[in-house]
Amino acid sequence: MKIGFVGMGVMGLPMAKNVLKKSGCEMLGFDVMEKQCAGFREAGGTVAEDVSEIYKSCDVILQMLPTHPIIINSVEQAIALGKPGNIIVDLSSTAPDIIQDLYAKAKAADMSLLDSPVSGGNPMAIAGTLAIMCGGDEDAYKKVEPILQCMGHPVRVGGSASGSVTKLVNNMIGGAELVAFAEGYAFAAKAGIDLQMTFDATKTGFIGGPMYENKIPKIIKRDYEPGARIAVHRKDIINAKHYAHKMGVDTPMTDVVLHVMDWMNDNGYIDVDQAGLVKYYEDKMDVVVGGE
Repeated sequence: MKIGFVGMGVMGLPMAKNVLKKSGCEMLGFDVMEKQCAGFREAGGTVAEDVSEIYKSCDVILQMLPTHPIIINSVEQAIALGKPGNIIVDLSSTAPDIIQDLYAKAKAADMSLLDSPVSGGNPMAIAGTLAIMCGGDEDAYKKVEPILQCMGHPVRVGGSASGSVTKLVNNMIGGAELVAFAEGYAFAAKAGIDLQMTFDATKTGFIGGPMYENKIPKIIKRDYEPGARIAVHRKDIINAKHYAHKMGVDTPMTDVVLHVMDWMNDNGYIDVDQAGLVKYYEDKMDVVVGGE
């Protein structure tokens, strides 16, 4: 089995490295940024001269891409240039209706498309412990499950687009938590209490957990270097709002998250880490949160 990995960005590169290291399969990688290609090459991987080489020669195409137009183009090119029986695994965060359309195109070409978005950010991408939410045909999933296990903990949640919907659920809840973290620590700063002691006192309580322990130290240190960019999370929040509208349901918590993320976008902070959501509250509460 020959594997291709398209889109080796902040999360994609460590994911590709884990597949390379653990799968034992022949593998090609591609990214538009030479720096990312160099990182894959240094890990022992082979970099495709052109992305079409992956679509034409690989049996399994993994892609981790940032925007819907790029995602759609990649899948359509994989279908146009590939061979029957190929399995395309979209690890990106893609809207359910887009996945359903692409799934139908793949089936018509006698190929499989699995929507398999991930969660856990850069730290878990590096560790190979990502949550992987898979939708699509069970037989295709079984074939690539060992590959997905190289990157984390895959679970097939149902048919086509169910993985994408599950990711929306994940990021709706995660977004609400992140905004609550930012609000709570801005509140603590305004009240004049020590943020590190607040963290130490609360991290083993009900609100503790992996995301709390990852993001709160970043808030305290004013470290907004992206492990997971707000821009990517906001895309999922917008997708969730569109799908909620399609289902005719109200999502008030998600409305608040989108409001805060829209402010981040409007004020030039959209590409910082999710810990940077605290900047919204610094503005609204007239307080500096964290730092020396």
